[in-house]
Amino acid sequence: MNNSAPNSSSPAQAKPLVSVLLIAYNQEKVIADAVHSVLAQTYTPLEIIISDDASKDGTYAAIEAAVRDYSGPHHVTTRCNTANEGISAHLSRLASMALGELLFVAAGDDMSAPNRCERVVEYWLAHDRHPDLIATDLADMDEAGNVHERMEPSELGDYRNFDDWLARRPWLVGAAHTWSRRLFERFGPMMPGSAAEDQVMTFRAIISGGALSLREPLVRYRRGGLSGKRRYRTTAELVARMRQGNGFALVETEQIQRDADIAGLGDRMRAALEPKLAREQFIHSMFNARGIGERLALLTGRRNVKLGLRIRMFLYTTFPAFYAPALWIKRLKRKG
Repeated sequence: MNNSAPNSSSPAQAKPLVSVLLIAYNQEKVIADAVHSVLAQTYTPLEIIISDDASKDGTYAAIEAAVRDYSGPHHVTTRCNTANEGISAHLSRLASMALGELLFVAAGDDMSAPNRCERVVEYWLAHDRHPDLIATDLADMDEAGNVHERMEPSELGDYRNFDDWLARRPWLVGAAHTWSRRLFERFGPMMPGSAAEDQVMTFRAIISGGALSLREPLVRYRRGGLSGKRRYRTTAELVARMRQGNGFALVETEQIQRDADIAGLGDRMRAALEPKLAREQFIHSMFNARGIGERLALLTGRRNVKLGLRIRMFLYTTFPAFYAPALWIKRLKRKG
């Protein structure tokens, strides 16, 4: 679906064109709320791109139904990937399509306040368009849509340079982030296979034009959504999730190293990432080892990885049933 084409920014235009990138995957029950929240934005000129990442349920049909009768001022595009791409590649695709000077990230299980775009644009213009990423606070929302406490991610204004980022990684929620177009264009699309984009894009911003926090809860963040904490019924599920997480971590580490290389910080980043990379490569090797003999060799030979992690991974990959009682106890505690 396309409404009339959006107007591009011009020198005479006081307000910049901005874009909302709403991504969805297997969220047919909640996607309409997310769609209606972005259609209700008070800011113009606004481009909205709503994209389904090849869901296995009726998410795309729900998207089409939610926009069918829309006749407001915003330019709306709906689309569906032919194959699942994952968050980083999906957002990169939409960012490449978007025309706005600011790119708002929106998740299919969350809701944006009507003035989200308006307030972030005002904040960006008040800072002379310098920040490359602006993060807002969020309101915790349960699965029924009831709003609870305010969520306040890390104060990004405290991260002024690479050294600040090295000293402590910020806690982030990417669904409340807005990027500048120039940030995406400088570093290019993100690699496919990362669990999320939040750490990557924030790192890019910190070493570029800077990142700031707008302390207003402009996104309702749905508890128990795709980013919610997983509960495992079996050790097989736990190990599969660990293996998936290891793959995500390796991709994110490679991406951050690539971005550091672009920014001229490659050698310092390689040194900083060396311990993490050693851990993740060890975990990857353990999962892909052929039999107990190779795992024993890894257990005794990888001295650049802490012994505790080596033992745990040996048990996870060789005797996963060892952890079954712990999962059983956790299930009992949740029921209690």
